[in-house]
Amino acid sequence: MQVDTQNIFCRVRQYVAGQLGCGTGILSQEGTFFVANEREEAPFIKLVAMGRSVVVSASPELLPMVREWTQGKSREEAFELPLVFGQTIHFVPDGKAFGQKPLPGGYTYELLEGEGIKRLTGLAGFPNSLVFDQAGGTGTGMVFFAMRDGDVAGLAGAGQEAEGLWEMGVDVRPAHRNNGLASALVSRLAGEILGKGGVPFYSASVTNLGSQSVAHRCGLMPCWVSTYSN
Repeated sequence: MQVDTQNIFCRVRQYVAGQLGCGTGILSQEGTFFVANEREEAPFIKLVAMGRSVVVSASPELLPMVREWTQGKSREEAFELPLVFGQTIHFVPDGKAFGQKPLPGGYTYELLEGEGIKRLTGLAGFPNSLVFDQAGGTGTGMVFFAMRDGDVAGLAGAGQEAEGLWEMGVDVRPAHRNNGLASALVSRLAGEILGKGGVPFYSASVTNLGSQSVAHRCGLMPCWVSTYSN
C-alpha cells in the first residue's frame, strides 16, 4: 500500500501542536521550547518530544516553575523529572515498511463502522480498543475483529481524535495470542483508515514492550513521545 509519510507527519504535527497550544513550526526545530497553554483546563502540564524538539506545555501559572525544572536539561533528563507520571510512544505508518499482515487462519473477520458498531454493545474485555459507556455509547468509530466459535477473539478499534486522525488500539484474548493476530488486526485497520484518506496512529506505553512489538511488526514507526497530561 502506498503511504504518503510526508503528509502523515504534517497532519500529526497539526494534531500535536493543537494539544500543546503552539504552532507547528516548533515541532520541526531543534531545542527545548516552553509554551503557556491557555487552551487546556488548568492545571495542565505536558511534555512532547518530536524529531529534535522538546516542547514543554503548561498552564500559564505553572510555566515558570516547570521552566525552572526543565531549562538546560537534556531530553532524557527532562523526561525523568518527578512531574512526569507516564510516557507514551505514538507510532504512524512507515512508508517504506508498512504493509497489511496476513490474517491467521481459523477465524472469521469483520469490519464495522459508525452505527454498525452497536452490534457489539455490551462486549467486555477490550479496554484498549472498544469500550461502551452506561448508555451504550462509544468513542470508537471503526473496528476490525476476529471471531472463533461465536466469540470475539481479538479486536482492533480506532476513534477519531481530530479531523481525519484516528488513534488505534488492540486487544486479543489470552488464548489467541502469539500467533500474529494482534499485528494482523492493527495493520488491516490501519489500511482501512489510510484507504479512506485518514491518518492512523498507534499508542503504547514506554513500559509495554509487547504493544510496541505489535507496532513494529505492522511496519509502524515511532513518531513522537508524550507524557500523560494532567
